[in-house]
Amino acid sequence: MNATVDAKLDARALAEYLCAQDNKDLLRFLTCGSVDDGKSTLIGRLLYDTKLIFEDQLAGIERDSKRFGTTGEDLDLALLVDGLQAEREQGITIDVAYRFFTTGKRKFIVADTPGHEQYTRNMATGASNSDLAVILIDARKGILSQTRRHSFIVSLLGIRHVVLAVNKIDLVDYSQELFDGIVAAYREFAADLGFQTLQAIPVSARYGDNVLTRSSNMPWYEGPTLVEHLETVDVSDNLPDMPFRFQVQWVNRPNLDFRGLSGTIASGAVCPGDELVVAASGKCARVKSIVTYDGELPLAIAGQAVTLTLDDEIDASRGDILCPPTSRPEVADQFQARLIWMSEQALIPGRRLLIKIGTHTVTASVTGIRYKTDVNTFARLAAKTLQLNEVAVVNISTSEPVAYDSYRANRPMGAFILIDRVTNLTLGAGMIDHGLWRATNVHWQAITVSKETRAEIKGQRPMVLWFTGLSGAGKSTIANLVEKKLLGLGHHTYLLDGDNVRHGLNRDLGFTDADRVENIRRVAEVAKLMVDAGIITLVSFISPFRAERQLARELVAEGEFVEIYVSTPPSVAEERDPKGLYAKARRGELKNFTGIDSAYEIPENPELLLDTISRSAEDLAEDVLNFVKARIDDV
Repeated sequence: MNATVDAKLDARALAEYLCAQDNKDLLRFLTCGSVDDGKSTLIGRLLYDTKLIFEDQLAGIERDSKRFGTTGEDLDLALLVDGLQAEREQGITIDVAYRFFTTGKRKFIVADTPGHEQYTRNMATGASNSDLAVILIDARKGILSQTRRHSFIVSLLGIRHVVLAVNKIDLVDYSQELFDGIVAAYREFAADLGFQTLQAIPVSARYGDNVLTRSSNMPWYEGPTLVEHLETVDVSDNLPDMPFRFQVQWVNRPNLDFRGLSGTIASGAVCPGDELVVAASGKCARVKSIVTYDGELPLAIAGQAVTLTLDDEIDASRGDILCPPTSRPEVADQFQARLIWMSEQALIPGRRLLIKIGTHTVTASVTGIRYKTDVNTFARLAAKTLQLNEVAVVNISTSEPVAYDSYRANRPMGAFILIDRVTNLTLGAGMIDHGLWRATNVHWQAITVSKETRAEIKGQRPMVLWFTGLSGAGKSTIANLVEKKLLGLGHHTYLLDGDNVRHGLNRDLGFTDADRVENIRRVAEVAKLMVDAGIITLVSFISPFRAERQLARELVAEGEFVEIYVSTPPSVAEERDPKGLYAKARRGELKNFTGIDSAYEIPENPELLLDTISRSAEDLAEDVLNFVKARIDDV
């Protein structure tokens, strides 16, 4: 009988404990700073002091401390977090490590982010969903460049609450003077970063001073301990009070009798009966019900994942934004944004990418870099490209209008990532500032005469014959012969030659990768206009990058683009050297010369491959002519 009562009491206690845990609010924060400032040790100390380490983990740390540790006979608490073998061997953090712990007042998820400059992108990842940042400074070293870099990125990503943890205070004899000097210097340089709260705390992560318990070694410090501050700091946002934004993730239609729009509420609240519109189209309907796994709700607020059923089956799908008709987000296809570049491959303006804003993914390109920011001095610098970990303000153009709010006004609605269209790798992360309204008064003008009409009058099928290959491969020679033969057959043609175009349309461009991309972008647009005029257009450009040749292909209709690879080994092209360019490049007189110090990406699946080693230019031109005639005859 007593056993049964005890079991019921234990079950009740467990239920009460679980209920109490569910009712605690959650604080997400990250630790950041320079290399070896003690980030991992601090998190290990938090886990250790809050009794969240199992006995087998503790035994493992004791073993690893002897093998990898840096604290002599003491436990190396950093090893609780530095999970990668490379991190343990080098004593640094490379990846972002997430850990959970709890106290009597709050639950926490902490991200331990890398200190090395080359892993700044990892640090930005950890900051993207954090409410507070703990920025560590080694008391012996003071403010370093990485301190400034991380503080700037924390501000950039919208984190408004910061703890300045001056660590290793034990190694400077718990000096108040040194602590006060570091805090004063930090507050001075961070004055314009927009932090709402900035709490400075002197700590020793190794020994636990001012982490969970107050330190007797620093009677001069009267502020809170780190855990006391984390438990009480108010980081609540006003997302539930903001205008309603619902990002549709998928259309839920399990049977013919049910159709709902599933997704997460980015901001605001919604009730059955509320009138909503699709931001992009303006289509309107009322909420019939709010459906969840546990049943229908009378109210849903920001952060909840729900399914909305509507009283009218309006056209809405993944990527659409539902909002009140009287408070809509901006909708535009051009905007200014702050961008953190995260790829080892440089950002080149004009190159086609994918942009993902919420659940909406469309084709986009960075049309210009307004300036990049030196994150150590905050100076604005001119730039044509962006390298790994660089931060800039850019202009972005999308292939179709997208709905958004500025990042400062609504973080979930203003954040985006850039994605490589081929590899699907994330290239950069950004925050929208505002739309570029200069194009809002530009509309497509209806034209009566169509491309088909122009082509029919000329009696031909318009197309682009795109000759690509190294300098000296024979592109211009073959293209000239092909145009001559087409004219002889009565066709209307035009030849765009790389050298000729650089005397006029592209005379302002050099030969850097960024200039080459812009060179081909302009020529591709001209070729598109030529095709629209019903003309067979021959393009003879080195066009070294596959991405830009693909861009040119996508500008015209399917079947209207013919990629012709004029294949010549680099040694043969250099031996021919009809313009003496290779010799100049070898002497260092020409920079960024394709085949010498600039790459050429060989076409993977060209429609025609012309081998200039085994056959004459005349024969190869005849091959191209026969290919074109076959295309025309298929119409």
